[in-house]
Amino acid sequence: MKALLNEFEAKALLEKVIRLSKAEECTAFLSGEIKGNIRYARNEVSTSGSITNQNLLVQAAFGKKVGTATIDEFDEASLERVVRRAEELARLAPENPEYMPNLGPQQYLESKGYFESTAAFDADKRAEAVAKSLAIADQDGLTSAGFLENQTAFSAMMNSKGLFAYYPSTLINFSLTVRTSDGTGSGYVIRGYNDASKLDTEALTQIAVAKAKGSVNAKALEPGKYTVILEPTAAAVLMESLYGDLDARSADEGRSAFSLPGGKTRLGEKIVDERVTIYSDPTNPDLPSPAWSGDGLPQYKVYWIEKGVVKNLAYSQYWAQQKGKSPLPYPNNLIMEGGTESLEDMIKGTKKGILVTKLWYIRPVDPQSLLMTGLTRDGTFYIEDGKIKFPVKNFRFNESPIIMLNNLESLGKSERVVSTESDQSYMVPAMKIREFTFSSLSDAV
Repeated sequence: MKALLNEFEAKALLEKVIRLSKAEECTAFLSGEIKGNIRYARNEVSTSGSITNQNLLVQAAFGKKVGTATIDEFDEASLERVVRRAEELARLAPENPEYMPNLGPQQYLESKGYFESTAAFDADKRAEAVAKSLAIADQDGLTSAGFLENQTAFSAMMNSKGLFAYYPSTLINFSLTVRTSDGTGSGYVIRGYNDASKLDTEALTQIAVAKAKGSVNAKALEPGKYTVILEPTAAAVLMESLYGDLDARSADEGRSAFSLPGGKTRLGEKIVDERVTIYSDPTNPDLPSPAWSGDGLPQYKVYWIEKGVVKNLAYSQYWAQQKGKSPLPYPNNLIMEGGTESLEDMIKGTKKGILVTKLWYIRPVDPQSLLMTGLTRDGTFYIEDGKIKFPVKNFRFNESPIIMLNNLESLGKSERVVSTESDQSYMVPAMKIREFTFSSLSDAV
């Protein structure tokens, strides 16, 4: 069986699985992917390869007793075997008090996440794209290390109540670190797209090269509170911790930054600057995503924080039932609206401050306030009178995205970025923040 099935083929296979089931309820999840990659270090390709995966997961339920089984072979005997195994495990399992009955057929929005330009991005094209990057580093006597990967995939689900969903997708990610020959300067860039025609490894390499050259002979500044400009790549990893808390149950149970004493939540409360609006939309052309969630609930445009006010939190089917609410699935993408300024405009408008390219090694300090710690890296610069004056040694920071977004001075244009912590993509603007806390210096380059 080929790894990538079209909608008709996926539906036919899933219908066969559902017909085989003798459980009271059956849900089948089908997925396939073809991935290709090329990795390089010290200006030489070190590995190149591709993988093909396909997987079928069957979930059988008898009442609230649930069992699952998976298989990666789709012949008749294998399909029969995986269905019977799921049913056997369900009969042996204890009851799951939070099990919710299957949904019936649903209506889903149209979302375009598949691009032929990416599906056709083969080993030769990966080699050509990387060769362009390597030529620039070689020309400037710099050392580069990078990774380019593209994927063509689909996911589908069907249940015994007639629900069916299918989503094809493509993705290409490119990341690069460039170092100076003496090891004192470092630059970094990372980008991801669904459409490979948007990828320009030459332009991205030039960004990393400029950061590397510009960060040589960094000066030490005293730790403290500074006005900072976080490039979107840096801002994304802090926003990610806020996004992870958009869950009603954890807020209701007092386990998140959206919790209040006495079992209340911050729904309806203004928690950040009114210029902050965060929403999800599976049809967003710059960040498309599946229009259905793992249990089959439809995904649609939802405002989570609007003009600084918490508008929605995600409710699973179970938790919605417990609280008398309508289910609202956790989003498959997240977009933060931005302003109109370019990064250059933000720098020009800064009397004194620090430009941050990247934050890494992010760790939680206090989940209730979302206080995080981590380090700057790969290009940190001092700004004075609207110009970058010199590179500075890296810092350890201690900051909460909620506090940060209450100290907001301006927003750049929202753009698609890849989190260096999770590899997830978001739409995030550059952010100018006052009183950002740097707690100590770091020897990292």
